[in-house]
Amino acid sequence: MRLIIIGSGYVGLVSGACLAELGHHVLCVDNDPAKIEQLQAGQIPIYEPQLTETITRNVARGRLGFTSRLPALGREIHAVMAAVGTPPQANGSADLSAIFAVAQEIAEKATHPQMLIIKSTVPVGTGDRVQALLQRARPDMRFSVISNPEFLREGSAIEDFMAPDRIIVGAGDETARNTLRALYAPLEQLGTPVVCMGRREAELVKCAANAFLATKIAFINECADLCEAVGADVGEVAHGIGLDSRIGEAFLQAGPGYGGSCFPKDTSALLAIAQEHGVNLRLVETVIGANEARKRAMGRRVTRAAGGSLNGRVVGVLGLTFKPNTDDMRDSPSLALIETLQRAGAKVQVFDPQGMAGARFRLRTVRFTDDAYACAEGADCLVLSTHWPEFADLDPNRLAGQMRGKVIVDLRNFLKAQAFVEAGFSVHAVGRPAEHPRRKQSTEVRPAQKWRQREPALNGAAPGSAAALHSGIAG
Repeated sequence: MRLIIIGSGYVGLVSGACLAELGHHVLCVDNDPAKIEQLQAGQIPIYEPQLTETITRNVARGRLGFTSRLPALGREIHAVMAAVGTPPQANGSADLSAIFAVAQEIAEKATHPQMLIIKSTVPVGTGDRVQALLQRARPDMRFSVISNPEFLREGSAIEDFMAPDRIIVGAGDETARNTLRALYAPLEQLGTPVVCMGRREAELVKCAANAFLATKIAFINECADLCEAVGADVGEVAHGIGLDSRIGEAFLQAGPGYGGSCFPKDTSALLAIAQEHGVNLRLVETVIGANEARKRAMGRRVTRAAGGSLNGRVVGVLGLTFKPNTDDMRDSPSLALIETLQRAGAKVQVFDPQGMAGARFRLRTVRFTDDAYACAEGADCLVLSTHWPEFADLDPNRLAGQMRGKVIVDLRNFLKAQAFVEAGFSVHAVGRPAEHPRRKQSTEVRPAQKWRQREPALNGAAPGSAAALHSGIAG
């Protein structure tokens, strides 16, 4: 099939590269000429494992191309996919201006009936509004608007696209559904279920799914606080919970709260659309509030671990992106953490394997370092905010030799605590009792004991007995 994808951001690039990998011919369009020039030169503007290789391979095969101008949409184009941003507005609702701009441009360029696949995350009812816009703009042309939400996790997006749990297709007519089945036929043949439903239902699936996962995260984080209060290990509790097939172990890892481009935006959008329709989503509202409070509380956790005051102290923060294997800083817990540390008077130095460029636009008055050990240099406390795989191999003894203090705060329960304890660190994790180095017990005999062992029995009394002591004093 021949497809056009409008929007060459995270979702657009991953979708274009993977659809080309499935054998389709894809043209990615973006209104940023600088980004298109970068892509045409083989430079990928975002970090995502396997993405560069997949794009390079399919450009070489002639299946993937990039342009800044939308061509005429004739018979040879089987479908157009919208993968533009829908950022949150001040009230939490999604900004749909880019979606509507895409629809207007499609109406202008269509010379043959077209299918518009909305891959962007949008609130329920957006497809209806887009369909009406297209028909108003071109009453002479037939358009089909299809909801096809993405479920890509940053850091594993290629794998998620090529081996998804499900593919959701929201379309009202059989022709549109059959077109989407043909688009994803290679994946359906490998066992991926293609679930067809109404457009409004499909639009709700994405936001509802993310709101549910966010709820699991907020729940286990509050369980972690309870575990700390009663002296239990949240890891063991989460394991026991997750073995229940009705619950599952995914998203039960305690930490500093969720961030990124999806969970904060989608929970807020779901809440906004519910309020617009007079529906109370108390659980989602509570989850959003709990998560924001969680991110702020992490700075206070570091303060307590450091002895109650950070004024004038140096704190190293390892990991700035909201999760590993991405360069995305959007709503990262590290931002709230660092702000809280600085308000407490700390001098903050930071390092992230991929997020340094983005961090320089968001962070002020921090010291940017070149690697994890440089981040620890002279620090009174070292905080692990994002669990990048390379941080698992840090040498505790080398860190001990570089730091001024011996405090580790592991907000991801990721480090091998015992190795750091043996190197002299106090380790403060989440939902677990703090671990401190053991004091070495002296084997030296105290002077009084030496004297007692050395002196003969007094008046026949055993050394150290009450009678012997009395005799010694009397003498």
